Amino acid sequence: MNFPANLRYTKDHEWIQLDGNIATIGITDFAQHELGDIVYVDISTVGKSLAAETVFGTVEAVKTVSDLFLPVAGTVNEVNSLLEKQPELVNTDPYGDGWMIKMTVANPAEVEALMSSEAYAALVG
Repeated sequence: MNFPANLRYTKDHEWIQLDGNIATIGITDFAQHELGDIVYVDISTVGKSLAAETVFGTVEAVKTVSDLFLPVAGTVNEVNSLLEKQPELVNTDPYGDGWMIKMTVANPAEVEALMSSEAYAALVG
């Protein structure tokens, strides 16, 4: 499994990459592998300010639907429009074209409190 060192991770299997106060968020390689073939991504929280660990959408796989949790507090700015027609990008490129949202982070220091790639790798074993 691939867990890039430049990202931070949550216990709920989301990753976050911070650039200034703008974050890109998606699900990890582990999460997409566990879910199986992704067939639909439903995110309708654009423009909303949400607390950390709030559900910001769902991802639907062939056998299950799973909630997506916001790693840190902030405002959802954008949903990856590619996922509307190509949800399988979450499976094939979870850290690239398969990203899910961009958001403005309320407190960038919160990102540093999330798990490193090493800590996340230890969590998923």
